[in-house]
Amino acid sequence: MDAHQFLVNSSLQFIEKASFTWQTPSNIALVKYWGKSEPQIPKNASISFTLNNCHTITTIEFEKIEKSDSVQFDMYFEGKKNEDFKPKIAKFFQRIAEYCPYIFEYKMIIHSQNSFPHSSGIASSASGLSAIAMCLTSLEQQLIPALNSDFVTKKASFLARLGSGSASRSIEGPLVVWGNHPEIEGSSDLFAVPFPHTIHSIFENYQDVILLVDKGEKQVSSTVGHELMHNHPFAENRFQQANENLTKLSKILQNGDIKNFINLVESEALTLHAMMLTSNPYFILMKPNTLEIIQKIWKYRSENQSNICFTLDAGANVHVLFPENEKQNVLQFIENELASFCHKNEYICDSVGFGAKKLENIKVR
Repeated sequence: MDAHQFLVNSSLQFIEKASFTWQTPSNIALVKYWGKSEPQIPKNASISFTLNNCHTITTIEFEKIEKSDSVQFDMYFEGKKNEDFKPKIAKFFQRIAEYCPYIFEYKMIIHSQNSFPHSSGIASSASGLSAIAMCLTSLEQQLIPALNSDFVTKKASFLARLGSGSASRSIEGPLVVWGNHPEIEGSSDLFAVPFPHTIHSIFENYQDVILLVDKGEKQVSSTVGHELMHNHPFAENRFQQANENLTKLSKILQNGDIKNFINLVESEALTLHAMMLTSNPYFILMKPNTLEIIQKIWKYRSENQSNICFTLDAGANVHVLFPENEKQNVLQFIENELASFCHKNEYICDSVGFGAKKLENIKVR
């Protein structure tokens, strides 16, 4: 399937008003992507756990207008009009305009809220932009009733990707692959797909506690970080390594080899930050408390024969991953020994989820 498949080729049955509400999750990559080309094409495939509790709920109200030369929309976040978010969303609408020409025919009122504090240091672009994409494709289904649900899901991921690459992985769950990979059937650079194999029971309902080490704005944005991979001396080897790691992880997820899961996932996290350390200009997103937490996780794992491990996104926060059967002990360990390294002792308990949910008879205000 190429991008032309997502163009609107059918006549549209315009309606005067519509409103849709979607809840879409954040996600955490196990094999990372770092480096992309336009338009939002990853340099390597990635795989992520879809989260459950960390999500965005978005309502878009559509009202038919005379066709405009620009997209007409207002943005409200947590109940208040928000002009700061508008430029990013406007850029997103520009990118998707050829695939969603109907956005010039409607005034949109967007209401959005997160289940986690916006200032918590958790990237909300994945959940936020995937929610907008789901609302848009819901409208498209109304305008073209013949569309099937499988196509709509793919198009939502395709659109979300054009706003934020990782947003493509927030439509489905519990494990999602984005990027063309020879051993993942149906995988594509254009949209994300569910991991196609049956996973071992040890990885079902996997737990993720997000330790909020730093709630400040990152010194280097992910967009800039991705761009620095273009001339990175280790870039090509990294892209090859990531694709090889996805092959390994695919087998691990199926056979339940949790020790190798731990090794691969932690290595991927540290390699991501190694790319930042060796960029030019170079930068560090980890904080001293990030390293303290990692050391304590390693110590706990060794002393308790635990299967706890960590991963990192492009920031200082630590995702503590562990199987459900260790939940009670690990949560006690986090409260007793790790919470003090978090900003105001804050952390979020989460687990693997199953993707976007349409919310009926609910509107965000």
